[in-house]
Amino acid sequence: MRDRISVKNLKVYAYHGVLPEEKRKGQYFYLDIDLYGDYLIPCINDRVEDTVNYDEVCNCAYKAMTDNSFNLIESAAQVVCESILKEFERVDEVEITLKKPQAPVKCDIEYAAVTIRRGREYYR
Repeated sequence: MRDRISVKNLKVYAYHGVLPEEKRKGQYFYLDIDLYGDYLIPCINDRVEDTVNYDEVCNCAYKAMTDNSFNLIESAAQVVCESILKEFERVDEVEITLKKPQAPVKCDIEYAAVTIRRGREYYR
């Protein structure tokens, strides 16, 4: 069985993008994070020590986004996935949607985004 813990629209100011001004000025990005695993034990015993602490997940994702600078949001999302899987052993799979509302496009859009899903098999 797959349970899911979700964090929606984590706001991060970072310096990712192909254009020089994106790397110089920075911009806001928003992350949706879905953590898949078996969370039956914490459901039964009601102990935060037995689950995935979403505050810690947010801090991990925030750090991954701000400690690096990438051309592509695909690369940024990949590093966020890797960081979460390395730090949280109770997460079997993680899905990240990384949204870029200020994407430099000539059309009127709400945001550009990438969604990737990675499991432990990528990192063994």
